[in-house]
Amino acid sequence: MANEDKKDFNAMLHDSKDMPKFQTITDKKSIEKYGGDKMYFAPPIEYDKVMRLVPYGKLLTVGTIRDYFAKQSGADFTEPITAGIFVSIVAWASYQRSEDETPYWRTLKANGELNAKYPGGIEAQKEKLEAEGHTIVQKGRKNIRYYVKDYENALFAL
Repeated sequence: MANEDKKDFNAMLHDSKDMPKFQTITDKKSIEKYGGDKMYFAPPIEYDKVMRLVPYGKLLTVGTIRDYFAKQSGADFTEPITAGIFVSIVAWASYQRSEDETPYWRTLKANGELNAKYPGGIEAQKEKLEAEGHTIVQKGRKNIRYYVKDYENALFAL
């Protein structure tokens, strides 16, 4: 996202954009990849509600949230691109509020990776997670990424 300081992320958070909704996909590769053709779209506020559930010292991944929504809705999977966008909207909306914070920093990308699109980028997320007792590791030589070490042991079950 660009120009975050000029956007009203709390308005975006509450704009459901005709969601929740389902879509049937027909692309054979996608059906194979996701295990079915029934795709679910959850509205941004639902991501906020789930991300608020993660307690201090625990973590969640975007994939876990997507699996949860698919299971709850009876879909085969939850659309991945909007999921990533909506998680970022939740983070920025929380950052823009002076109170009623959503602990967005506890929601990681796949495999425990930190999210560069959160407010303050990876450094800010790293700082918040380390303050809660998590250890961050750097992986890669050219395309450096940061991960929570042993994140599987800290995952929160929905």
